[in-house]
Amino acid sequence: MPNELKTASVLAFERKLDPSDALLFGGDWSARNAAQGWTPITLREKSIRGTISNRLKTKDQDPAKLDAAIENANLQTVDVATLPAEADTLKVQFTLRVLPGTGQPSACNDAAYRQKLTTTVTGYVQQHGFTELARRYAANLANGRFLWRNRIGAEQVEVSVARISNGESGKTWTFQALKHSLLDLDAPDADAQALSELAALIAEGLTKNDAHVLLQVTAFVRIGAGQEVFPSQELILDQSQTRTVNGKSVKKSKTLYDVKVGDKKVAAIHSQKIGNALRTIDTWYSEAASNGPIAVEPYGSVTTQGRAWRQPKEKSDFYSLLDGWIIKDKVPAIDQQHFVIATLIRGGVFGDAEK
Repeated sequence: MPNELKTASVLAFERKLDPSDALLFGGDWSARNAAQGWTPITLREKSIRGTISNRLKTKDQDPAKLDAAIENANLQTVDVATLPAEADTLKVQFTLRVLPGTGQPSACNDAAYRQKLTTTVTGYVQQHGFTELARRYAANLANGRFLWRNRIGAEQVEVSVARISNGESGKTWTFQALKHSLLDLDAPDADAQALSELAALIAEGLTKNDAHVLLQVTAFVRIGAGQEVFPSQELILDQSQTRTVNGKSVKKSKTLYDVKVGDKKVAAIHSQKIGNALRTIDTWYSEAASNGPIAVEPYGSVTTQGRAWRQPKEKSDFYSLLDGWIIKDKVPAIDQQHFVIATLIRGGVFGDAEK
């Protein structure tokens, strides 16, 4: 009697959409097609005297105590990044590799499970291809979602996506990002053909082992001269470091991210944050109509909302769907198949914990 198929205890997948960090530069909107004239944006510290504004406990709401607290200034040191005073446009640039091999584990300690998984994913690709997923990834390049807060309130946003081969730029697609909705991932008619071509290239990169798909993504965001821009913020686990301001010990309350390029440090957005924006394609969960697309995550986790939209009790999470598909031969609905495959493209460690 054959052994019952079980989830491998060691099961890991490498991500198939591999973005670099995004570097930030400042310049003029009129010079966005020029290679020169773009100044790297650097970080600087700012020390500020803030006021008490947090919600008070009941015992601290006495007027005398509040007045005493107000007299004790809330000193802060923060990192800031701004456009140069004479520059009105932010340039954000990164590269994106699209890799084949979806569904092929980088680590799996169960040969039978590996075989069943590979056969299942191959069947999905033969039946549906990567057309739908690639269209959604392309939409998030075209709409500039990867700009995050830098997109909000912009006057104009232009995104160019160029294929890079042998170090040279090939075909380039250009999109007016503000004309693209962040909610439905559908392209306006004017950009439908360009988006379709870009999606076909991404699908080719996910499908063919001999296809080398490297994209260079450049966004120009016209926001106004000298305006603040928003690189990624660093998570500082060691909060013991302090500095002295006006004779008082002050902790740095915000540290922004930069990378060294040549002899300069340039403000940047984490590659993980870029990747999160690109995989914000999950509209297949139950509340998508009212909440909009979320990033592909095993439990539909959105930390800014404090919510996991795909609950195991509802059998809508990645593990329930994957186990049902691979172990129990319960083929999910097509939308949920897209979600499972998108999670494999995301990559991660998905083994079954030892009991």
